[in-house]
Amino acid sequence: MMTARVTTLASLATLIAVTSCAAPGTENRSDTYMAGEVNQRQAIKVVSIISVSPARIQVDNTSRRRTAQIVGGILGAGLGAGLGTGVAHSTAAGALGGLGGIAAGAAGGSIVPSTTYVNGVQIAYQDGHQAFSSAQVGRLCEYGPGSATLIAMNATQTRIQPNRQCATK
Repeated sequence: MMTARVTTLASLATLIAVTSCAAPGTENRSDTYMAGEVNQRQAIKVVSIISVSPARIQVDNTSRRRTAQIVGGILGAGLGAGLGTGVAHSTAAGALGGLGGIAAGAAGGSIVPSTTYVNGVQIAYQDGHQAFSSAQVGRLCEYGPGSATLIAMNATQTRIQPNRQCATK
């Protein structure tokens, strides 16, 4: 009985670790594409980056929030059922404890915000005789003054591709 609980808790801990590794904002990077954007012809320009500044960008975090609610509910159910059965020595108490644990765990998962902030950059660039600014999700070390490729997704959405590589440790 104890081995099954330990295995269940270890499995849930692994699930939490795996699901928490997906970095929010990755889908917003200039070098990340959705399936429908792959193998599509896209107009590009070569622009001149004038300056790069750090920025904080608000991104959607609902996926992590849902995962936290589900995992919280599962953990709460297991812990509630285990405590209910162990303390009261009753299957009914275990069931009630499990239901209470589901509610408490899911509510605890709601603490994870639906949006979060990620590191980004504010890029000032020159395109012909005009200067523009574009915020991108990315790291400061990925961009620097000089030539860069700009992909125009539509009239106002730009993707400035990194023109530097960050030093690896």
